[in-house]
Amino acid sequence: MALNLYALVSVTKQLISGAKGGQSLLIDALNIWFTNIIVFALWFWNIDRGGPARLGLHDDKRPDFLFPQMIGTGDQDPTWSPGFIDYFYVAFTNATAFSPTDTMPLSAQSKLLMAVEATISLLTVGLVAARAVNILT
Repeated sequence: MALNLYALVSVTKQLISGAKGGQSLLIDALNIWFTNIIVFALWFWNIDRGGPARLGLHDDKRPDFLFPQMIGTGDQDPTWSPGFIDYFYVAFTNATAFSPTDTMPLSAQSKLLMAVEATISLLTVGLVAARAVNILT
């Protein structure tokens, strides 16, 4: 994550100095945005209920995320547990909508992580949009 933040700061500095633009900016921004999603998906997966290594061993750990499969009346599978794709989806929708969609963060740490991810994503998208407006005018 630190390298991804460094890349975002570096791209921002280059944009301010006028050294970055066009295709190079778009590729850099996409790399930062997609890396952001992967990093936070892995992070979400590792904090929720003690991480993937602990899943199924003990049910005493409270979840950090409330997935739709965990709610309902009789139609949910009691043996279901989230996998990487579920956390990837959470990270992707958070980076796209800048907010949770169908999976709610329950713990303070999951809420803070989602806020950080959304902020990084918003800055990345904002930089590209600002540069695009600058190019068009």
